[in-house]
Formats: sequence, C-alpha cells, structure tokens
Amino acid sequence: MTERSATISRTTGETAISLVLNLDGSGQSAISTGVGFLDHMLILWAKHGLFDLSVSAHGDLHIDEHHTAEDTCICLGRAIDQALGERRGIVRTAHSFVPMDEALALVAVDLGGRPYCVVQAEFATPRLGQLGTDLVAHLFESIASHGRLNLHAQVLYGRNDHHKVEALFKAFGRALDAATRHDPRLADAIPSTKGVL
Repeated sequence: MTERSATISRTTGETAISLVLNLDGSGQSAISTGVGFLDHMLILWAKHGLFDLSVSAHGDLHIDEHHTAEDTCICLGRAIDQALGERRGIVRTAHSFVPMDEALALVAVDLGGRPYCVVQAEFATPRLGQLGTDLVAHLFESIASHGRLNLHAQVLYGRNDHHKVEALFKAFGRALDAATRHDPRLADAIPSTKGVL
C-alpha cells in the first residue's frame, strides 16, 4: 500500500498556509495557526484519527480569525482529497459517537466524492478562546466541500460549548479514520456500483 499523504500550500492576500497530512500516521501533529482553540481541535483530531498533521498558518488576525481558520480548513479538505487519490479499496462510510463529559456528539462521513455538510449544534457562548462559535459549522463545511466528502455532525446534548466542539472534532477524526481504512475484501476496487468516485 502506497503512503496516502498530501502537501498543500495556499497563499492569498489574507493568509499563507502550509499543511502536510498523512492519513496512515500515528496521531503526531505540529500545529500553529495563531488561533489557539483551532490548534487544540486540529491536534486532537489528528490524535483520535491517527493522522499525522503539520500546519503552519499566518493570517490577518489583526482583523479577526475568520480567514485563517477558514483557509486552514480549506487546505485540510484539499489534503484529505489528494491523499485519498482514487479512493480505491476504502471502507468509504463510517460514523462515530464521542462523549466529552456531559456532551455527546455524532459524526458520520461518506467519502463517495459528493461534497455535502450538515451541522446541528447550538452554542451558548459567542467565542471559545480566539474562535467564534459561529465559525464551527463553516469549518466543517469547508473541509467537506474541498475534501469531496459527505459530512453530518450533530451535538446530541451538552452544556459546555468547549466540550461540544471537542466531541465533534474527536468524532470527526474517528469517523474519518474508519472510513479511510482499506477493506481487504475490496482489494483495489472502487467502493461504488458506479465504478468511479
């Protein structure tokens, strides 16, 4: 099995981002976006998905965190898509429930090439550190769109917003890990009746 990895660079008038992803890693990460809460979420996403992830992002944080967080997740989505290649032999669909103290989250993914995202989560606070909670759904949407994956994320219940978002990212990591695994019964086949993803 060839290594499923990707290196993505994106430079705009608002951000400069370098990202390296290995889907077949061990959960190692080196994350620096300037947005502390986003760093925390990406670190635990990599740990729970057993992905190796390196991110260096520089953005217009003097304005706000939106562009930096958004472009980082655009790059992450592109890296997932690139690392998967033709998506031969993968399980393709998976889900994960993750509890975080009083909160419980569910994330389900389908790597069938059709980008779509549904996020159902309500937050009581406007910010978690430097990250606005109104951005959480948009970050998952950016990953799904550029990763060409179907992503449904739901916070079933909880009180603490930090716990809710942390449960979502852990569940996403675990669901994506399960969906990207090779199924030996498929060998190198495309996991679709269409024969192409």
